[in-house]
Amino acid sequence: MTAEEVQALICAGVPMAKDIGFTIEKAGSGYARAKVPFQERMVRPGGTLSGPTQMALADAAMYAAILATLGKVEMAVTSNLSINFLQKPQPMDLIAEATVLKMGRRLAFCEVRLLSGAPGEEVLVAHVTGSYALPGAPNQQAQER
Repeated sequence: MTAEEVQALICAGVPMAKDIGFTIEKAGSGYARAKVPFQERMVRPGGTLSGPTQMALADAAMYAAILATLGKVEMAVTSNLSINFLQKPQPMDLIAEATVLKMGRRLAFCEVRLLSGAPGEEVLVAHVTGSYALPGAPNQQAQER
């Protein structure tokens, strides 16, 4: 799927993505680069972007990388997400670079680098790992019932 197709699918299925201005900048097999533009309402006390904003972007970027790899698998769902906040993101756009580490039959394992800063000067602000449960093939689902 192209970046535009992935973004349209995510925005149609997860309306919150539109609310936060989520966009896919690049997508290809095993990779997606996504962005959430800075909005004052995403700032928490201390002047940093909130943890929920960072987690939402990371999760959506993982989903985008999986869609770009497998195609239209809308029923793929997050099964695990772990985030390490490394430093305070600047009050500016937040970038996510998601990579599929391993694609199995039933699980996909991903890594996301969250970046903040001026274009070309972005710094790593959080490191995320996660997994997605993948839907089985139609005949496989019927056998499991």
